[in-house]
Amino acid sequence: MQVLTRLIAPLATALSLAVVPLGSLPTPAAAQGLFSPAIIVNDAIITGFELQQRAEMLRLLNAPGDLQTLAREQLIDDRLRMQAAAELGIVPSSEEILEGMTEFAARANLTREEFVKVLEANGVAAQTFRDFVQAGMAWREVAGARFAARAVVTEAEVDRALAAGGGGSSVRVLISEIIMPMPPGQEETVRARANRISQLDSTSAFSAEARRYSATPSRGNGGRLPWRDIKELPPTLQPLVLGLKPGEVTEPLPIPNAIALFQLRDIEETGYSAPEIAAVDYAAYYMPGGRSADTLAKARVLQGRVDRCDDLYGVAKGQPEEVLERGTLPPADIPTDIAFELSKLDPGEVSTALTRANGQTLVFLMLCGRTNAISEEIDRQEFTIGLRNRRIGSQAEGYLAQLRADARIIER
Repeated sequence: MQVLTRLIAPLATALSLAVVPLGSLPTPAAAQGLFSPAIIVNDAIITGFELQQRAEMLRLLNAPGDLQTLAREQLIDDRLRMQAAAELGIVPSSEEILEGMTEFAARANLTREEFVKVLEANGVAAQTFRDFVQAGMAWREVAGARFAARAVVTEAEVDRALAAGGGGSSVRVLISEIIMPMPPGQEETVRARANRISQLDSTSAFSAEARRYSATPSRGNGGRLPWRDIKELPPTLQPLVLGLKPGEVTEPLPIPNAIALFQLRDIEETGYSAPEIAAVDYAAYYMPGGRSADTLAKARVLQGRVDRCDDLYGVAKGQPEEVLERGTLPPADIPTDIAFELSKLDPGEVSTALTRANGQTLVFLMLCGRTNAISEEIDRQEFTIGLRNRRIGSQAEGYLAQLRADARIIER
């Protein structure tokens, strides 16, 4: 539902195009093949005809990418949505489905009847559109039934999000980092080294120490990080960095199983005002073995296999629940070491710099996305509803990913 909703803007243009013929009619044998099972999702069948129909509807909506693959993914998800709805006894009524079809068509400034006529003129059956809307409506009710009671938004969360609405900072900084692991039995040695490094005032000397001792990927660059807005840093780190002069180093900062130090290389004010981050969505997959060569090699292989946070549900399938942690939190509520690593990442990127359990567990950390705070004044009640709906939506997407990971999917 989300993909098509995002594409509704170009929908009016797409639907105003001349009718595109779909080619000659299939032979009886080909038609029979079209209605044979192409995919089985648990016990639900997806036919070749349904795949063809969904792909054609996506084409009309100017959807990017491989339409056959996208149609397959959407229809599998729709079967899982309908199965989850059936387990809860949720069945949208005919009237509700028609209302949903009307609402969807209205986004293209068309009536339901006009929308269906254009689809049919391009070879897409009205039932294809109806099935798509029905799955979306059923899933909305599933999300509400399963997660509404848990998606409580406190007054403090609303206050914090509204207070952050003033926009971003115009200050940006150049910093270098050193994060040194503290293996059991070496704590005092690492602390002494950190105290020595904190006295440095030379960027080249700090970089040499980073190359020698830091556990982060930036060690190859002497710990140097690119320019970043001060608000992108964890809230606990921002005042520490702003209190430095270029060349100065923070006091050693204890983080789980390690010590961190940061050196300010440069600072400037710009006319650019970066958006305030209201919430960060991230996933942490915990891998036994810490920073051993074997575990780091496994992490590199895993990094090549996953493109988004939801892929980690399949990786964690069959393992204890605590092996995968997924959270959407305000930056101030995220542990400092995790927040700092996340500040370096774009959505879908991964960090393997951190450990837990006294260095025995590697943290495979992935950024899922960021939500910018709203800067304009809005109605508090509406804002609370918006926060709650986003929380429900995030939990529902995680649940769908889990259903997908647990499903028995057979392709014919």
